[in-house]
Order: sequence, then C-alpha cells, then structure tokens
Amino acid sequence: MRCEVVAIGTELLLGQITDTNSSWIGEQLALVGIDSYYQVKVGDNLGRIIDCIHRALARSDAVICCGGLGPTQDDITREAIAEVMGVPLVRHDLIGAKIRQMFEGRGRSMPENNLRQADVPQGATPIAEMPGTAPGLVCPVGEKVIYAVPGVPSEMREMMMGTILSDLQRRSGVTSVIKSRVLRTWGHAESGLAEMLANYMERLDVSGHATLAFQASGIEGIKVRITAKADSAEVVDAIIAREETEVRKILGDCIFGMDDQTMESTVLSGLARQNRTLAVAETATGGLISQRLGMSPHASGTFRGGIVIADGAVQERLLGVPRAPFANADTTAAIAEAVRRLLGADVGFVTTAIDSATRIPGMRPGTVFIGFATADGATAERIQLPGDRERIREFSVISGLNLLRHQLALG
Repeated sequence: MRCEVVAIGTELLLGQITDTNSSWIGEQLALVGIDSYYQVKVGDNLGRIIDCIHRALARSDAVICCGGLGPTQDDITREAIAEVMGVPLVRHDLIGAKIRQMFEGRGRSMPENNLRQADVPQGATPIAEMPGTAPGLVCPVGEKVIYAVPGVPSEMREMMMGTILSDLQRRSGVTSVIKSRVLRTWGHAESGLAEMLANYMERLDVSGHATLAFQASGIEGIKVRITAKADSAEVVDAIIAREETEVRKILGDCIFGMDDQTMESTVLSGLARQNRTLAVAETATGGLISQRLGMSPHASGTFRGGIVIADGAVQERLLGVPRAPFANADTTAAIAEAVRRLLGADVGFVTTAIDSATRIPGMRPGTVFIGFATADGATAERIQLPGDRERIREFSVISGLNLLRHQLALG
C-alpha cells in the first residue's frame, strides 16, 4: 500500500515554517510497513490544493493532508477535500459543541468563525483524537482514503498514533511488525562510524535480519538506527536486542544514549544514580547548557542551577575568580570549583572559549576549555571545535557534557 503526504500552507513554501511534520509522518509510515514515494507542499490556494490531492490519489492508495484545518479564511483543506470527494460540507454538531466546551474550559468566549472547524465533508468520519479545536478526518474516496490532520505537530502526532497508522495497516493487510532502535553517538564523524561498522554491515546485508542506517543530527549527535521486521513483536524485539549488542561491542562508549535519550538526560540520570548534584557556569555557551539541562525531566533534584558570565567583573565579584586576559585551563578549573561551592553542588562544570577577536599564539577561535570540579579537586581540558561562533557554542554544549559523562563515568 502506498501513502502520500500533502503538506498544506503558504508559510511552508515561503520558508517561514520548516516542514518537520512530513518527515515525521514518513518515518512512521515506514515503521508500519506502508510505502511512501511522494511528499508534496502546496500553498493556501483551493485550486492548487485540489489538484495536488487528485494527483496524489492517482499515484497512491491513501493521502495524508497536513494543515489547513484552522478557523480562518485561508484554512481551506476541508473545502478542497469535499470538492475531491464530490460532496458538500455539513455541520457536525458534536464537534461544534466540543470546540465550544474547549473555549469555555479556558474561560474564553468562542469566536463564531471557529464553528467552521465543525464543517465536515459529507461521508467523512471525524478522528476520535481531538486534542485541539481542529478535528482530524477520515475521508473515503472510492476504495482509497484521504486523512486530514492539523499542522500543529502535537495534535497531528496524536491522531497519527491513535487512528491513522492502525487504519492504514488494516486497509493494507500488513501483519508484520517493524521496529527500530536508535543509538545516539558523539565523538566520531559519520564516515568514521561507517568505517568502524563496515564489516558488521556486510554481515548484516548477507543475513538480512535487520538494516542499519546513519543520521547526522547536528548538536544531537549522530544516530545509528537499527531496524528489523518480523511476524511478531517478540521476534522483532529479539532481533533488535541481538543486533544492538553487536553494535555496542563495536562502537563502545561513544554511544551515550538510545531512542529519545539526549546527552543532558544521560548526564543528569547518571548523576542521580551517583546521588550527585551539578552546578554550571558558562562564558562560551551563553546559557545554552543551563537551558538544556533545566528543560530535561531529569533536572529536578540534580541540577542546582547555572550562571552565565559575560563580564570579567561579574566573575570576580560573584565567584571570586580573578579575570584573565583570555580563556585558559587554570581559570576555567577555578571557575568550576567556585560555582560548585557557590551553589552547593557536588560537581562544578564550566565552559570558556577563545573569542574570535582574540589573537593568541598556538590558539585559534574554536579553542574551548571545559572545567570540572568535585570535592577531590578541579581540572580543565582543552578541545578544538570547528565552525562559526554559533556552531562553536552549540558544539561546546554536547562536547562538554560528553567530557563530563566520561570524567565521572555517568554512562
């Protein structure tokens, strides 16, 4: 069975919003064994949306229309689907009542134009999941089907996972189970990982038990995805567990997590297991480390807080560490110990860097110092990072946390 994705919205064509929905939908379709050969973007124009849907139905058995289900005049996906189906729009009173209840539950009066969202192509079925005011739709077109989902990612995903994927599997007759395991790595380039795994991948190609793929994800590291397919979940789980063990043997501790784990969640959960707390000071990263740590669900009880130092006078007054003409290992280590004591943490962690305007023999922009401090003492390591100022800041975050992971054996 083939399923096509039509992403609707002029803002997608203008680059005002990045279309992450289509890539996520494509990934989920692959995981349940549904082929997807085309993904199309179209602006908020009725004629062009209708044309896109007709073309998609000619090529595929199912179409997922994403976006254009809001209450405003440019939200015309419902009208386009009704035109394709050759039916009128009809007001769905239960949906209208639910939308009104959502507004009243927030203590707000509902603008009457929101009732446009309760207009449904005749013969279409509302999707049971409705986390927002835009209902999703299942719209039959002969033996084919159109699904309409909102462009809000969280709402779209709930409808995909709750209704659409299982409905597609039922329609296609797919009974096999496809699952993936993502191993997250840091410390090697994609080409380096491929070289390390070359012999293993050759054996995997021969056996046909599973497939391996790489995905470079910027400051999230490089993902190694293991995918397996079998007649039951139990068999798939066993295959993935076996292949994961083999990959871990080869890649070792450059793997810092799996699936949805991030470097910061790995570090914080490791500190929690050791019953340790963490304090952070940042000059090079401008608060990025504290932001990522603070947003992690593992932060509570482990992350004591962070300090952003943009001026040497603040460093002296707040931490008692004399300002230095440029970043260096001794000052970085001293800051790590000072922030540890100031915030009453077991571990102090700090990033400093050589400014792009600073000219020092033997050092160049991208020279970053990572400081660590515990009750046993303080130290700092020097690393060299590529790219412009923004990339250096971003890579300092994951590189620094990775060094902390190794330094304290956090997993």
